[in-house]
Amino acid sequence: MKFRKSGQVLLAAAATVVVGLGLTSCGASNTVDFLYVTSSKNNPGQINVYIVDSESGAARQIADSPYPSGGRNPVADVASPNGKNLYVANHDDNTLVEFVIGTDGKLYPQHTCNTPGTEPSAMAISPDGSLLYVVDFYQAGFTDVNPGPGALAVYHIQSDGSLGNPITSSSGATTGDCNSIANGNLSYWPLGYYPGNVAAAPNGSLVYVADPNIFVTTVTPPTNGTVPIVPGLPGQIYGFTVGSGGTLGTVAGSPFTTASGSEPLGVAVSPDNSGLFVTDTAQNQLLNYVIGAGGALSANPSSPTTPTGTFPVGVVLSSDGSDLYVSNFTDGTVSEYTVSNGVPALNGSSSTLAVGHSPTALLIDPSLNEFLFTPNFVDGTISGARVNTTNGTLVNNQNSPYVTSGQPTSVAAIPHNQHAVSK
Repeated sequence: MKFRKSGQVLLAAAATVVVGLGLTSCGASNTVDFLYVTSSKNNPGQINVYIVDSESGAARQIADSPYPSGGRNPVADVASPNGKNLYVANHDDNTLVEFVIGTDGKLYPQHTCNTPGTEPSAMAISPDGSLLYVVDFYQAGFTDVNPGPGALAVYHIQSDGSLGNPITSSSGATTGDCNSIANGNLSYWPLGYYPGNVAAAPNGSLVYVADPNIFVTTVTPPTNGTVPIVPGLPGQIYGFTVGSGGTLGTVAGSPFTTASGSEPLGVAVSPDNSGLFVTDTAQNQLLNYVIGAGGALSANPSSPTTPTGTFPVGVVLSSDGSDLYVSNFTDGTVSEYTVSNGVPALNGSSSTLAVGHSPTALLIDPSLNEFLFTPNFVDGTISGARVNTTNGTLVNNQNSPYVTSGQPTSVAAIPHNQHAVSK
């Protein structure tokens, strides 16, 4: 997850915010989801685990929360569709950690994998839970001191939730140890410079990566203290088809060049697989694409762009695709849109919700699709809001925002009573 543009002042460490919660009781009978928030302030990083109340949307941390993330600077997490596992990317250690989720939402670390490149920064999981997509900020051999292009690694998720070794262009899905890489084949698919977020299409056949091709400062400053040299390339969107065994193919025309001066970062695919929405952090707009045959992208002829707030980062759609939300990092707001024929439009005169300082990722709860959550990086909190199922507008949940371990970066969730083990 990337936050501020090169040339701007780097983020200061966020002070922990102490909030008096006084939450409505979240007993087993009215728990709707377990919420998992990665927090990067401490070393090792932390994962805050919350119970979400089905009536108020209020979030309360479980008794043993937080849990160590298994590395430094966790920046992304994703839950398996069956609710049995959580996967966390630790940016500074180049690792992925697999956790088993207990019946009470508790986390149990299982395996740690090194990514093929360095600085893993974003993740997505296939709809059937069989593949994990991981964006490495740099390919092997490159770092902030010696910058180079990024990479997309694909892991086969085995029946027990563990990760096989990265899939290669010739081998397809593999079941060996995740740290063993086949010789003679690339264990990743090349991307451009400084790639952003990744999204898997709901039909499971397509994957897209937003790539600004310009350094956007992450949750930590560059390792050498200065912003790496920009290669002078335009913003791009990489499209891949997903073949048998998880092997990727390149969508015809990929990478797709975005509008002049744009910096694409966040990315989401519509539930019906017909549209792609990308946040443009440079021009404060949402880029709207039609997904054509084979995954090819073309600017939506009805509305190729939609205005957002300042520095839009995250983007998420409702389960039916009728509503869309964008987190505006600089404004501290979430913009609300209705979507018709693939075109987002601001949802009335009051179309933004004030949240905390520097909102990042966005998530809509998987049980009821009635509660939206966004981590606030600088505040050290996570905001929650109820989604009006009639018109898509947002209202803050009870006692929102909720305290984290500091510098929250990402959020994932599973429905209550959907987990792996009883502990």
